[in-house]
Amino acid sequence: MMKILMYTVREDEQAAIKHWESLHPDFQVATNTVPLTADTVDLAKGYDGIVVQQHVTIDDPVIYRKLHDFGIKQLTLRITGYEIVDLKLAAENALVVTNVPAYSPRSVSELVLAHVMYLVRHLGIAHANSRQQDFRWIGLEANEIHNLTIGIIGAGKIGSAVARIFRALGSTVIAADPIHRPELGDTLTYTDHKTVYQTADIVTMHTPLTPETTHMIDAAVFKQMKPSAFFINASRGPVVVADDLVAALEAHEIAGAGIDTIEGDSRLFSQDWRGKPLNNAPLEKLLTMPNVSVSPHVGFYTDAAVANMVEIALDDVRTILAGQKSRHEVTE
Repeated sequence: MMKILMYTVREDEQAAIKHWESLHPDFQVATNTVPLTADTVDLAKGYDGIVVQQHVTIDDPVIYRKLHDFGIKQLTLRITGYEIVDLKLAAENALVVTNVPAYSPRSVSELVLAHVMYLVRHLGIAHANSRQQDFRWIGLEANEIHNLTIGIIGAGKIGSAVARIFRALGSTVIAADPIHRPELGDTLTYTDHKTVYQTADIVTMHTPLTPETTHMIDAAVFKQMKPSAFFINASRGPVVVADDLVAALEAHEIAGAGIDTIEGDSRLFSQDWRGKPLNNAPLEKLLTMPNVSVSPHVGFYTDAAVANMVEIALDDVRTILAGQKSRHEVTE
């Protein structure tokens, strides 16, 4: 019997875990609700493999050394972003790192659509006015989606799903991505970043977080966008300079924004902060703006996506423990 320990497991993941166990009776899966840290790494002793989902950085060398000493051969993430892992330390301790590069691309793309519809139909402004019993139509005339150009930065699995949804609605879709996928030929037109920024009515981010993409959206980019354009970020918070986003909105350089992630959200989102200071000035400001839609990093959070993330991660552990190579392995 092979034993797997899953860190930071939510209640909504348990059904998928039990289903996977039922399909693989030679494996036993245990769970806990804490992140993998130097203080909790000893919980992995006696297990054959581990699965992690967390925002807390795994940067202490002690963690990697102990996992190696426990005989563990992998560090499997059931999330897409792997910047929390020190890949050099993992390699030095013979730990194979895997992630879930694509779970249910529809989950994020449908959230993007929700943000776009909220913004384009000026529902935040309408709600704010209605709370004051102001039911006038001034400022609420909207564009129709099929008349808009959607600009996608990063047309991978998720960006491609976004493109297909908006193309199905009749929108013109353009994208900037170093990889041009022939199968998207009838869905979008590839162009450069500058053209996306300058011509799109909706600019939506779908890039991984790398040194090259960190803070790629800054004041200079917002100044290139049309004052009638809406900006969407459902990728990674640090790809955007949050203070510059707030400044662009205040200066009316863009018309509004839909934010599912923002720099510093790892210590806030998925937690209850009612009555407490957020200590995140940009987020606090965005929450007061009726032309901004904020969701707490829930783009992935659908029943299909949760099940996919659990199953893909556990399958990766099983593959590696069998001496085979996972197609989701990440390296430096």
